[in-house]
Amino acid sequence: MILAHELVGRHDAPQVVLVHGITESHSSWHPLIAPLAQHHSVLAVDLRGHGDSDFDDPYEIASYAGDVVETCAAFRFTDALLVGHSLGGAVVTAAAAMGPCAAVVNVDQPLRLAAFKDALMSIEPALRGSPDGFEATMHAMFDSMAGPLDEREAARIAGIRRPDQAVVLGTWRAVFESSVDELDATVGSMLGAVTVPYLSLHGDDPGDEYRAWLTSQCATATVEVWPEHGHYPHLVDQPRFLERLAAFEAEVRG
Repeated sequence: MILAHELVGRHDAPQVVLVHGITESHSSWHPLIAPLAQHHSVLAVDLRGHGDSDFDDPYEIASYAGDVVETCAAFRFTDALLVGHSLGGAVVTAAAAMGPCAAVVNVDQPLRLAAFKDALMSIEPALRGSPDGFEATMHAMFDSMAGPLDEREAARIAGIRRPDQAVVLGTWRAVFESSVDELDATVGSMLGAVTVPYLSLHGDDPGDEYRAWLTSQCATATVEVWPEHGHYPHLVDQPRFLERLAAFEAEVRG
């Protein structure tokens, strides 16, 4: 699927692809798109079932990543820095395992999913319940993740979210239905296929055990933590995030 997108910047400049989190759209990246476009060709996409892209089952990481790879190929983004937040972090990881890219930046998406599975199982009945109960649960979950975002930016992100029950349940189906060992094996296989530089940037510290696990699964991975920046470190401190991307890109591209 060719995804709905925003394509801006110089066509002959280094390429950056931006992928949003669940229930959001490429609009979540808007404060960063214009500054990135000054020196890059920027492709910001809406995942299937999100934003202006088509709704088409299945909603799973492989399908999301395949769409990103297909869209990148359509615009000849074959040497891009793939940057994804939350769900988008998992998607760009899978995309890097499938198709060509220069490097990956995963923003605050831990890929060892045991704790996430426990959290989801505790709210599964509400997620599968009435539409009103589903929406209330989703909004409560995301409100708790706003962290140190200022009120204006938190309100902007909240206004972008469009929780769709079929999309959310489809996205999280594997987490609901797979054991922790099965999830670890699937993610490990995906990470093992990533050979480009990989920056895992977290606003909440995933811990030393996670660092050891990720780097054992992906030889090119580096874990970096910005303490007390919460789930949206790229929006909490936008200048710092742009500087970090520039430094990482300089390392990657030489």
